[in-house]
Amino acid sequence: MGCGRTVSFIAAGIMIFFGVLFIWATFSPNGQTGWLAIGLISVIIGFALIYVGYRMRPVPEQSAGAGTTLTIDLPGEVKIESMKCQKCGGTLSSENVQLVAGAPVVSCPFCGSTYQLTEEPKW
Repeated sequence: MGCGRTVSFIAAGIMIFFGVLFIWATFSPNGQTGWLAIGLISVIIGFALIYVGYRMRPVPEQSAGAGTTLTIDLPGEVKIESMKCQKCGGTLSSENVQLVAGAPVVSCPFCGSTYQLTEEPKW
């Protein structure tokens, strides 16, 4: 349940509580007829807040990694080479690489093997 719905229900409870008190006080020995109108308006506003609270759509929670974009900033000039599968030598594209638990994992469409990419030292 979202924060807006909770606030709406709390405000509705307060409005209905005080509205009923005003209506009840109208019929006391010292009551005034104007309190009846105030009480009825408060109760109506309270029920309207409950209605609005139920009509509010909850904000969907994002699952882990949903909508996440990873941008890699490489130092210097980088020459892009074609990737080949370690098992069968088939040519791979960027569509065959996915991030799994923060590590790049390759799925070969030719032989069906999956393995984690490791970067070889440059020296």
